[in-house]
Formats: sequence, structure tokens, C-alpha cells
Amino acid sequence: MGTITQDEETADLTPLADCTHCDYRETLLQGDQCKPGDCCVVANSGRQIDRFFRANPSYAADYTHDYFWERRAIAARYLPTSQLRPLLTDPDEAVRRVLAYRVPLEWLVELRGDPDREVRITVADRLPEQELEVMANDPDYLVRVYVAKRLSVGRLFRMVADPDDQVRRTVAERISPVSLGLMVNDAEVDIRRIVAQRIEADDLELMVKDSDWTVRYEVALRAAPALLQQLFDDEEEDVRLSAKQRFIYRGQ
Repeated sequence: MGTITQDEETADLTPLADCTHCDYRETLLQGDQCKPGDCCVVANSGRQIDRFFRANPSYAADYTHDYFWERRAIAARYLPTSQLRPLLTDPDEAVRRVLAYRVPLEWLVELRGDPDREVRITVADRLPEQELEVMANDPDYLVRVYVAKRLSVGRLFRMVADPDDQVRRTVAERISPVSLGLMVNDAEVDIRRIVAQRIEADDLELMVKDSDWTVRYEVALRAAPALLQQLFDDEEEDVRLSAKQRFIYRGQ
């Protein structure tokens, strides 16, 4: 294994473009509006490209069809909104991710079916609610989580049987308590515990015989006296004690 010399350790690896044939050699360079190794649109360096457009935003429009995806993506940050539409179909997801944050809300419909998950997540986070429900069927669970966080409570019932437990957990935390009866038999214990904590007290009877003792314990913490008596002989001691203690307290 070779030895790394001190010169190699301290070598400056900053990309440095050749200004010899640069279009800006006689203009921006002379006016200190760009600088090799620091503020340069030619170098394949995201940091230098961003500094260039920050100093010279009016040049961003010249790079919307550049061969280098990062140059197009950074240029998209500085373009006027009116010039963003052609980039909605850019072949690189990094460019479209920038657009998902920047375009007017009415344009987001065009990105709902984008092949990139991060683009669709941003769309789900920004899309007007009246256009959001169609994304409840998105193939990616994380997109559906964002939908479940934003969809109106009255429309969440369509997601109570989502195949992903993170989506259903979000639904269980937000859906109206009167609709939680649809989730009392959820396959995930954690979700049934949330249901037991939020469901209408009159509906707790649906969960008094749950197969998991922690769910029955949550029932014992909220049940009315008549229901508490059904838990006096529960197989789990913590459930029995909680039920009896609350029954005595309620009777005082």
C-alpha cells in the first residue's frame, strides 16, 4: 500500500474550469461576477454553479437544456416562475424535484403521477386538498402517508384498510372517533391501541375481547362501569387491576 505524501493530503481538489474559451471571459469575469474555482457555471460543481446563478440569476434561462442535470436543477431554482413549465417534463428527477417546490399550485396536478417518489411526496404536501384525494391510491406508501396527513378528516375512511401500517396509523390518529369502529380489528396491535385510546367510549365494547392485553388495558382506562366488569376476570393482571380500580373510583 503506497504512502500518501503531505502534498497529496493538502492538495486542493476544487474543480477549476478553463476560462480560455468561456463565453463570459470578456464580460462577467472582467466584472468580478464570476470567479474560477468559486463562482463558475462551467465547472461541474454544484457549489460553484449555485454561486454563479445567485450572483447572476438572469442567466439561469440559458441553462434549462444544459447536458448536466445538476446545472439544470440549480438553474431551476433561479428561474422566474413563468419560465418553469418546460422543465415539468425534464428527464432528471432532481430537476423535477425543484419544480415540485416552486411551481404554482395549479401546475402540481401535472406532477401527481411523476415516476419519482420524492416529487410525488412534495406534490402531496402542497397540492390543494380538492386535488389530493386521487393520490390516496399512490403505489408508494410514503406518498400515501403524506396524503393521510393532509386529507380532510371526513375523507379518511377510504384509507382505513390501506395495506401499509404507517398509513393506517396516521389514519387512526386523525380520523373522526365515530369512524374508528372500522379499525377495531386492524392487524397491527399499535394501531388498535390508538383506536382504543380515541374511539367513542360507547364503542369500546368492540375491543373488550381484543387478543392483545395492551389493547384491553387501554379499554380498561376508558370504559364505563358496566364494561369494566367484563374485565374483572381478564387473564392479564394489569388489566384486571386497572378495571377494578377504575370501577371503585367511578362508584365513589
